[in-house]
Amino acid sequence: MGREERQALLHEGSGSAVTSAYVEIIFDNSDDRFPTGKEELILRRTIGLKKDEYSLDRKNATKTDVMNLLESAGFSRSNPYYIVPQGRVTALTNMKDSERLTLLKEVAGTQVYEARRTESLKIMTETNNKRAKIDELLDYIKERLSELEEEKEELRGYQEKDKERRSLEYAFYQREQTALANAIDEIDEFRQQGGESTEENSEAFIEGERAIAEMESEIKQLQRDMELLKLERRQMEDERRDNAKKRAKIELEVKNLTDGASAAEQAQARHQQELKSVQQQIASKESELAKILPDYTKRKAKEAEVKQSLDTADATRRRLYEKQGRSAQFKSKPERDKWLRNEIEELNTTLGEQKANRINADEEVKATQSEIKNLENEISNLQQRLQGWGGSRQALSEQVSTAKDALEKLQDERKILRREDDKLESVIDHARQERERAEKELSYTMDGATSRGLATVRRLKREHNITGAFGTLAELLDVHENYRMAVEQTAGNSLFHYLVDNAETATQLADALYKQKGGRVTFMPLSQLRPKPAKLPRASDAVPMISKLQFNEAYSRAFEQVFGKTIICPTLTIAGQYARSHGCNAITPDGDTTNKKGAMTGGYIDPRRSRLEAVRAVNKWRDEYESLRARALEIRGEIERKDQEITGARSEIQKLDLKIRQWDDGLDPLRSELKVKSSHLEQAKGHLESNIKRREVVEKLLKDYGDNITGFEKELSTEFKKALTAQEETQLEQLNSTIPELQKQWNEVSKSRRELESRRQLLEVDLRTNLRLRLEDLNNQEIDTTANSGSGNLREAQRNLKRISKQVSDLELKLQESESQIEQVDEKISKLEKEKAQRLEQNQEIARAIEKHQKKMEKSIQKKALLTQSAAECAKNIRDLGVLPEEAFERFTNTSSEKVSYAEYCIYQLLTF
Repeated sequence: MGREERQALLHEGSGSAVTSAYVEIIFDNSDDRFPTGKEELILRRTIGLKKDEYSLDRKNATKTDVMNLLESAGFSRSNPYYIVPQGRVTALTNMKDSERLTLLKEVAGTQVYEARRTESLKIMTETNNKRAKIDELLDYIKERLSELEEEKEELRGYQEKDKERRSLEYAFYQREQTALANAIDEIDEFRQQGGESTEENSEAFIEGERAIAEMESEIKQLQRDMELLKLERRQMEDERRDNAKKRAKIELEVKNLTDGASAAEQAQARHQQELKSVQQQIASKESELAKILPDYTKRKAKEAEVKQSLDTADATRRRLYEKQGRSAQFKSKPERDKWLRNEIEELNTTLGEQKANRINADEEVKATQSEIKNLENEISNLQQRLQGWGGSRQALSEQVSTAKDALEKLQDERKILRREDDKLESVIDHARQERERAEKELSYTMDGATSRGLATVRRLKREHNITGAFGTLAELLDVHENYRMAVEQTAGNSLFHYLVDNAETATQLADALYKQKGGRVTFMPLSQLRPKPAKLPRASDAVPMISKLQFNEAYSRAFEQVFGKTIICPTLTIAGQYARSHGCNAITPDGDTTNKKGAMTGGYIDPRRSRLEAVRAVNKWRDEYESLRARALEIRGEIERKDQEITGARSEIQKLDLKIRQWDDGLDPLRSELKVKSSHLEQAKGHLESNIKRREVVEKLLKDYGDNITGFEKELSTEFKKALTAQEETQLEQLNSTIPELQKQWNEVSKSRRELESRRQLLEVDLRTNLRLRLEDLNNQEIDTTANSGSGNLREAQRNLKRISKQVSDLELKLQESESQIEQVDEKISKLEKEKAQRLEQNQEIARAIEKHQKKMEKSIQKKALLTQSAAECAKNIRDLGVLPEEAFERFTNTSSEKVSYAEYCIYQLLTF
């Protein structure tokens, strides 16, 4: 159906146009008519604008699958009697007889039978035609087989003749090849015997050269040691002369100081004796004063107590007399009371003033006591400082001595460092010369452009800190001495290829080389290298060269690129076999090489012109030079630090000297301050006594005023009478009798107190004005003696003399050791020179023997090359014969040369075929 017909089948209603529709039939499959295994079969046909889609049980299916499933259930397009389309019954009733017959045939299945019968007859006809063709082909095969039987007999005859010919030719070539092989074996045996002797001579020659080189190196080292020892000896001799001058000067100083030390010691003894006597007198006076003071304090307290009682009784008596007199003074009680109130008011006012005075007196007493306490502490500190002045100054002197010792130690260490620096200058100069010589020898092993290029790359790497530049192959590998020559021959100029991390680094360095015209270098960027793995033989006599190299795994690509396809074999013969069989390069430890094409190279190689040895020598002396320079810079830095430390030590000594001078200069101010403080203390004590007395007066007045106020207030509460009361009269009489007794008692106590006070004052005056002043003078004299004494200078001079004497003795020992070492080194140099001359003579004899044998070996090599070529032609002829029968290896093995002509007859017979 076309697009329009399909669209016409779809129902058109309101809304948007419909693009697809479907018809779904659900069959009851409970009798398993449809082979799906389910009870229902859902068949759906979806009609679209372009094509129809079918689905079985909700799964997509083709139209063919649907038709086959319906036919399996009995629904056939050719027998659709199960389905009666609309209008079919009407058509059947209106159908003609012929049409009905056709319909009955279709219903009965006769029409299907006829169609299949026709198809079967057609297939049978085609089969008969194929059988006829097969019969014709069999006839042709039989005819051809008879022809091949005849040709087979002819071929058998040909093969017999050809077999005899090839057997004869193989026997001839085999005999010739055997003769050539024997001749080559004889030459190889001769070369082997000569090679062993040559190898022994070469090894002896190389060993001799190595021993000579070692001797030369040892001689140079001993000569350098000799120069250093002589330099050190000169330095020690100069130092010994300087120390001798210093020792003579110090000895004179010690002698002068020793002469003046005895007089000072006698004066010091007299001073100590007098000081001890004064200290004993002061201790005696202070002890007596300490015994008097407690008794004096008790008597003074007793005097104050009696005085207070006397004053109280006298005041009471006075008030009673005044009261008795007021009876005549006033006429009435109000007048008296008025006067009493006025007195009480005045007394209260005065009492308030006196309380203020007492507070002021208390504050003054406390302030004076605090001032006395501070002054006593200050005086005690000053006395302690004055007493410890000598010890402190001695400690400062010891600190100065310690600082000078430290300074001298630092100067000695700096002297040792400078001596070592002078030695290093000589060693560095020698290392620089050796490095330049090694670089010059290395430059001879390569062209000038490469040498300049490598030097430029090293400079660029150092200046720009290029981390991606690693070095040449020769610098990055290490190999045992047995394989060194093989590695050099394999790598060739690749030893000087420079490894970098990537192409960018190589481009950067190449551009710099081009711009600076710094030479030529081949770079190997590791990121660009893709070495192919080689299939090398696994045998004990074929060792991969790369397994004998030691290098960083990060550079493995570069080393596999250069050495990955080469093996090391013990002999050139074995090397050639492996090279041809495995398609690799092979080399012997002596440097003879062969490749997969059979080409061989070799010969004598001078071991003294080794590239790897030259690179090692350059690296050795370059590293040694750099390490020596770094050590020299380190020593110079240490010298600078020692200079700074020495400057600091000198500054510390100057500070200590200044401190001693300040300490000496501060002695007089300290004494003056002590005197001033002591004077202030005496004044403060006097002020304290006056303040205490004033406070006692104020307290007495306060008590009197209080008692008067109490009496006046008590009098206000009594009746106004002309006379005293009986009680007051009695009290007055008692007071008149008590006061004289108290007065007498106070006089006795006061007299006793004054006696002790007089003795106390005498002791205090003696201590203050005599003994303590004398003690102070003696202490000052001791301090002055200590300050001006030369004992410290004597000790320092003796210490310096001891130190300089030890240095002189040490230098003498070192000079003796140096002389002994110089003699030993000189003997070693002489001995090595003799051994070197003997080795040189032996090596010259070995070299002449090697050269003579080398000429013989060259002739044998030329002869072997001709024989090898003939043997190769024989082997080629044998290979051209092809596969030989087994009898060819036995039938004509012992055939004489005259029978070889039979082979020509065989060839003629073969031409007839």
